[in-house]
Amino acid sequence: MKKIFFTLLFFGCCFLISAQTEPKVGDELIIEAQDGPTYHHIKFPKLNILVKRGKVANYKSVHGNVVIIDDVITDKDNNTYVVLKKKDGSKFFGFLTKVKANYEKSIASGEMVVKS
Repeated sequence: MKKIFFTLLFFGCCFLISAQTEPKVGDELIIEAQDGPTYHHIKFPKLNILVKRGKVANYKSVHGNVVIIDDVITDKDNNTYVVLKKKDGSKFFGFLTKVKANYEKSIASGEMVVKS
C-alpha cells in the first residue's frame, strides 16, 4: 500500500512541475548571466548597436534583472515567444522598453529562469 501511495505522490508532483511550463502574462522571470558573449534566444540588440548608441558593449547590465511577461505569442510551428518588460519599469540598455524571447529555448539553455 505504501508503494502505491508514494508512486501516486511522485506522479502527482511530476505532473504539477510539468504543468508550470506554460507561460502566462504576469509571470516573473530572471535573466541569468550567459557563458558566451551573446544571448541566443532573447532578442537583445547586437553589441555594435549598443556602441552606436553610446552604451558599453556588454550585457552585464541585464544579468539578474527581474522581468515580467507582457505578452505570449504562439506561432504556426508551436514555438512560444514571450514579450518581456522589466519589473521596475526601467528600460533595457536605456532605450528598449520590451524584448522578445523564445520561452522554451531560453529556459532550457539557462538564459532565463522562472522566479520562485
